[in-house]
Amino acid sequence: MRSSPYHDSLYRQLRPQGLFYNPPMADKNNPIIDKLFSVGAHFGYSPSRRHPSASQYIFGAKGGVELFDLEQVAALLGEALAFVKSLAAERKTILFVGGKAEAREALKRTALRLNQPYSAGRWIGGTMTNYSEIKKRLQKLEDHVGMRDRGELAKFTKKERLLMEREVTDLETMFGGLRGQTRNPDALFVIDPKQESIAVAEATQLRIPVIALMNSDCDRASVTYPIPANDAAREVIQYVLTEVADTYEKNLPPAAPAPVL
Repeated sequence: MRSSPYHDSLYRQLRPQGLFYNPPMADKNNPIIDKLFSVGAHFGYSPSRRHPSASQYIFGAKGGVELFDLEQVAALLGEALAFVKSLAAERKTILFVGGKAEAREALKRTALRLNQPYSAGRWIGGTMTNYSEIKKRLQKLEDHVGMRDRGELAKFTKKERLLMEREVTDLETMFGGLRGQTRNPDALFVIDPKQESIAVAEATQLRIPVIALMNSDCDRASVTYPIPANDAAREVIQYVLTEVADTYEKNLPPAAPAPVL
């Protein structure tokens, strides 16, 4: 049976180090593994940056950079997508979190596509653990935006309108992705749980499951469904987000019919 580009390349890279890889033949034509390889999901960080809990996912190193075992990554991605499928089947909410520059736009697009909340900037502490206060801020944002859209700001002075517009801008920057959310999410999808450690800690405190695209410097213990892979590459981020979005959309139950009047 013909081997895949991933296994051929991995063999060439690791052979000079005295490392040999002979995967089962059934795994040599796995299209998910080949796709992960093509987008660069196998690149981790240097060994000095590795979190001890990530060791189980590392196969070897090349040029000072550790390489993820993509067979494990593909299996773990499958487990994460199975969980996403179960969330979609019950129309449960996923809060997408990722403030790093490589992730912001793709994460925002995915959340909007699925009509799900997101945080694509700096995480505001207490967003979940102090949701009653966050809810007040969201209501204030809705009130100000409603007044602006209805043209009701004309009754205020120029200075008051300017201050209100600035407040709306600030609130939209901090909480715009949470508009329409009425309670805490059923799950988090996080890109780089090390950078988003406060969000992950809040989810852990509230026992909210966490799905995470995580590099070799991240702590596995804080993540329910880890996807160990290169979380600094736009192509990897986009691929994983697309897989999540496609899975969620395909498994939504039919919309309830409108009541007959």
